[in-house]
Amino acid sequence: MRTPHVILLLGAALMWAAGHAHAATPEAKLAYQQARDAAAATYKNARAQCGTVTGNPKDVCIAEAEAARVRAEEEARAKYEDTLDAYTRARMRIASSNYDLAKTRCASLTGNEKDVCKEQAKAALISAQADAKADQKTIEARNQARDDKLAAAYHVAMEKCDAFAGAAKDQCVSAAKAEFGK
Repeated sequence: MRTPHVILLLGAALMWAAGHAHAATPEAKLAYQQARDAAAATYKNARAQCGTVTGNPKDVCIAEAEAARVRAEEEARAKYEDTLDAYTRARMRIASSNYDLAKTRCASLTGNEKDVCKEQAKAALISAQADAKADQKTIEARNQARDDKLAAAYHVAMEKCDAFAGAAKDQCVSAAKAEFGK
């Protein structure tokens, strides 16, 4: 698994481990806009450097600049939106951008080498997309399991309160509700 994918996965897992998404703050929005601006500036500079070469190397240079821009923008957007869907969507778009880059690299080849290169690029795309989807489902399943366990523990606590009566039961119920955030 590539480092950017690991970063996105860890960000999604940590965010979901907390059990909730937080509202975007003005600071987060500013950081997102700055990251997008920086990605655009970096892309513009990288693209300008591609003007010194010709042919397929130029195409590869442009595709590399585009892939870097997409990666930076998608990572920033995922961090800004801070949802599991945003992290998954970012990983999917980064994989697609990497696929476009790989296809561009394959264009300079001929014959069977070119065919193999294209198939390897497609396999890498499918693998990255499958990993992103599987990771999302794993995180969702773990969150559901955590919620189910908390609900079961809450029901146990409430059942224990049934042994009491009057004020003691009211205190027990209040304590259980406070402990489980109900």
